[in-house]
Amino acid sequence: MISFENVHKAFGDFEVLKGVDAHIGRGQVVCLIGPSGSGKSTLLRCVNGLEHYQRGHIRFDGITVDARSAMIHPIRTRASMVFQRFNLFPHRTALENVMEGPLYVLKEDSNEVRERAMALLTRVGLAQKAKAYPSSLSGGQQQRVAIARALAMRPQVLLFDEPTSALDPEMVGEVLQVMRGLAEEHMTMLIVTHEIQFAREVADIVLFLDGGRILEQGEAKEMLRYPKRDRTRDFLRRVMHQM
Repeated sequence: MISFENVHKAFGDFEVLKGVDAHIGRGQVVCLIGPSGSGKSTLLRCVNGLEHYQRGHIRFDGITVDARSAMIHPIRTRASMVFQRFNLFPHRTALENVMEGPLYVLKEDSNEVRERAMALLTRVGLAQKAKAYPSSLSGGQQQRVAIARALAMRPQVLLFDEPTSALDPEMVGEVLQVMRGLAEEHMTMLIVTHEIQFAREVADIVLFLDGGRILEQGEAKEMLRYPKRDRTRDFLRRVMHQM
């Protein structure tokens, strides 16, 4: 579904990605873990052209991802992003936020879009908040609206950029529960996260990034329980100690 082949990305003289190779199959849940500044979010944002990489190739369902190409627009409709800070429109209700993409990007019928948007809000447990504005919602509720908004585009892949890091601890569980449901439905997901226990329970594959490279990758349950690299063991020990 998504392949990374020797991907390099630099900001000026600072090289963030230093030759990343990985493959994500259809229906897989893949978690990117690693210390801050390791390149996880940058790699994620390269998938739908929010960042432009300089060398190598990223292919989405066989199509080369190029932020400068006209083909980036259909890729973005098929790979929906859920951001760390929700990015909801503050002047629109929860329902209107979910309807935005299908109405104005996909040009779909408003009645059909409204019906689907309500179904998605129900799916994430927020049907009763359809007329509420983001300012009246908790962080966890806003993030669940953001997930419904991403699903409204009927994507083939969901990209999550640390979806729980901006939330109070008591709100993390409600967002992770929605994501668990998506995993059970075999939605292809690429998730940047520090929630190691969640990755162990839900992910098929884990990629450990450090210094712009994938130092270790493997089946989630095996790798997170028995990492092979000293650096991976040290990172997991530190993260689990903080939880």
